[in-house]
Amino acid sequence: MLSSHAKSSSSSRNLAGMLENGGFEGEGSGSCGGSRQQARDPRRTSLSVNSGRVIIASNHLPLRVKKSSTGEWQFEFDEDALTAQAKDGVPRSHFQEVLYVGGLPVDVEPEEQENIAIKLKDLYNCCPVYLDSAVKERFYKGFCKQQLWPLFHYVLPGSPSSSQRFNVEFWQAYVKANKCFADKIVEESLTDTEFVWIHDYHLLVLPSLLRKRFNRIRAGVFLHSPFPSSEIFRTFPKREELLRSLLNADLIGFHTFDYARHFLSCCSRMLGLEHETSRGSITIDYYGRTVGIKIMPTGVNPKRYLDGFSWDEFKWRRGELEAQFKGMTVLAGVDDMDSFKGIDLKLQAFERLLEYHAEWRGKVVLVQVTNPPRSTGHDITELHAFVTNLVASINYKYGNPSTNYVPVHYLERHVPLHERMAFYSIADCVVVTATRDGMNLVPYEYIVCRQGPDTPPGAESTVESGPRDSMLVVSEFVGCSPSLSGAIRVNPWSIDSGYNGMYAAICMPLEHRRLRHQKHWRYVSQHTVAFWAQSYLMDLVRVTRNHVTMKCYGLGLGLDTFRMVALDANFRKMEESQVAATYKSSKSRVFFLDYDGTLTAGQHTSITLAPLDEVLQVLRALTAEPLNKVVLFSGRPKAELQEWFASVPNLALVAENGCYLRLGEGQTWRSHLTPGLQVADQSWVSLVVAADFGWKKMALPILQQYQESTDGSSIEAKESALVWYYKDADPDFGSWQAKELLDHLEGVLSNKPVEIVGGSSAVEIKPQGVSKGQAVEKMLGQLYGYPAIAERRSSSSRPMGRPSSDASERRPSSSRFSMSDRGPSAGSAAVQSAASSVQGGGAEAAAQQELAAAGKGPDFVLCIGDDRSDEDMFTSIEMMRASPQMMSSEVYACTVGQKPSRAPFYLNDPGEVLHLLARLVGINLPNLPL
Repeated sequence: MLSSHAKSSSSSRNLAGMLENGGFEGEGSGSCGGSRQQARDPRRTSLSVNSGRVIIASNHLPLRVKKSSTGEWQFEFDEDALTAQAKDGVPRSHFQEVLYVGGLPVDVEPEEQENIAIKLKDLYNCCPVYLDSAVKERFYKGFCKQQLWPLFHYVLPGSPSSSQRFNVEFWQAYVKANKCFADKIVEESLTDTEFVWIHDYHLLVLPSLLRKRFNRIRAGVFLHSPFPSSEIFRTFPKREELLRSLLNADLIGFHTFDYARHFLSCCSRMLGLEHETSRGSITIDYYGRTVGIKIMPTGVNPKRYLDGFSWDEFKWRRGELEAQFKGMTVLAGVDDMDSFKGIDLKLQAFERLLEYHAEWRGKVVLVQVTNPPRSTGHDITELHAFVTNLVASINYKYGNPSTNYVPVHYLERHVPLHERMAFYSIADCVVVTATRDGMNLVPYEYIVCRQGPDTPPGAESTVESGPRDSMLVVSEFVGCSPSLSGAIRVNPWSIDSGYNGMYAAICMPLEHRRLRHQKHWRYVSQHTVAFWAQSYLMDLVRVTRNHVTMKCYGLGLGLDTFRMVALDANFRKMEESQVAATYKSSKSRVFFLDYDGTLTAGQHTSITLAPLDEVLQVLRALTAEPLNKVVLFSGRPKAELQEWFASVPNLALVAENGCYLRLGEGQTWRSHLTPGLQVADQSWVSLVVAADFGWKKMALPILQQYQESTDGSSIEAKESALVWYYKDADPDFGSWQAKELLDHLEGVLSNKPVEIVGGSSAVEIKPQGVSKGQAVEKMLGQLYGYPAIAERRSSSSRPMGRPSSDASERRPSSSRFSMSDRGPSAGSAAVQSAASSVQGGGAEAAAQQELAAAGKGPDFVLCIGDDRSDEDMFTSIEMMRASPQMMSSEVYACTVGQKPSRAPFYLNDPGEVLHLLARLVGINLPNLPL
């Protein structure tokens, strides 16, 4: 079911409807239990309006489910679920409703599914997603728990028989399950710009599936698990599918900077995407869309625990525990039976404490609460056996039957909230020794329970009066560790580190324990789950505020290639018929054509890419028309261009991205129109005033030094510029070296008339004032005999290269250092020269005669380019349209490829460019691939 916006923006290259007909690999029919294809809901609109609600999608709905004695399903809202508690933080200024989409922890018979879905939506605003039992088994227990969970916790499969080895069937079930979630969200959506908040690793491909349905959907993802380093993540066979799907969200949340840093490193190393930082925010530009990175640990709801102190069951259990452990120092741990929770390491550290410090035997106990495992496997079975044996060994070795002293109290069962709170409230210290954990809220819960409620006057007290105290021993590998600055951080893999942490905690003076508790309580009481939810959703609103103006195109077939290209609303494909009609009726035409990537599919590399016969044929036909003037731009050297296009008469050439210019045959340079141009050789002139390349002798040794120390980098020595490339180097090291090189060159060349530009995987040193935009102005001044335009930019208050539209502002920015601030620029020098010639006499008379004889400028301008250097051409042409000579001109600025650009038109590839040019001159290109 596609929105009307998605339908209107689709084309032969827009695959937004593919999901409806089978979608990505691994999808198929019949995987969603009880799902049915429905007609479009008449309530849904494609208008860019906010429905006033947010859809929270997670693997499980925040519900407790059980069957009554009569066999009926009974449901209860689970106030302890994180997604349920997040509701309190939803900003009511933007959202008046929260809708939950997720699975149920039980299997419901098909004949009951629809009635239960209606009931749950009416009572709890919950929309269940039903999965076939086979798909559910492979999706959750197979892919999520046996493959994604270990991967995100830094565990790689060892033996060929390991269950952690990639399984195609599990992956297909994962995609099918995510598709069922997408179907349900689409079914419940009221607009194509719904806010959707996706939680955790179970639904990582959901952003792509939703983005295909609704191009402008406002989707955020929060990952509650760790994100592994690029060295781990790159081993996963479907790494690009997961990365690109995450990038199809608008905001990606992580608990810690470490996890975000690993994700950004993966984007850089595997997709070539660099991030930007601005005013405290981190963003990635992904095909015109700004993807935000949010770093913020979640929290708990203190009120929920503080209210629990008044529960009768809590009071009873707390009193029982106080009596049981009277006079004892209590260490507590609450963990799942999982290989990453470090229960075995905790027990070994506690055993060493009793071994080395006999004075604490009979005085300290460890209460270990172990929840049932969420997954099965040989490693869980082995861990369980090891832990139970170790508990028995410690109790046998250090226990004392005569005094009823049991060092380790091991509870292997589900512990309800009131009992867990009772354990927290009487524990002197909580120990968390997870070897890798996304967040772990146990320390936060413990701090709240040690704080307890403030007792009103006359009320019965359930906690001690006076200052509270607490202690935490926390693994440095859990997400909550950075926020608990008063905790004792340990390396759980080191038994000595764990033992020393426990010993330091139980020996800590009371005053120090109180100070640390106060610090932790201040943080936990402020950074609550509601605060986390509010902050995340407000950032999601901010990041997506421009969605209503976006024009989107879905490109790519599968999850590994699909991406949504976001463009300015006025950006559209160039209509050949319209251009041809304007061309036919015009009397004076000029063409500004880029070569690499525009007329040929190759990009500028060291590999020679001579023009095809079809390119030469089209250019010859264009230049043969007396009303046409054609200028070809390239970053290549003069000699190469001159050799390649020698067979094309009357073709003007611009080499090295605007530094060198050559008019067509029979045309000569009129220096009074473009003062300052220097003769280079033969018919070429240089755009640089008084060209001096002595700086190259200073810069080249520096570049060679960085090339030698950066494996994979290279140097290109042009006649007018030097470029250091690091595209094939290690992304992180190359970026570091580039920043250092920019600083180095800025210091050495501070008094030279050059610009040092840090672009995409390159650092370029070039003469100041050189660009394709400047070359366009010089060429127009020469071809049509008026000097005003040629110097317009230098006198403009707007700096060259500044984006002229919202779309262009989404382009990746480059670092630019201009060395020209010490003196007049090339443009200003030219203005001064022109002014002096007017005052001079002879040159002034010639200029006045030339200007008087000059007619209007061209009435047809076609400018086509494909990369960032061509954006200066588009900017120059847009600025020159205000001149008297071009006010009546029909101007077509076109970029190649659907991407953010200052040009208002696009063509998809060089084949379409050649096809358009061939149509204008009426020639047939039968061998041209389209």
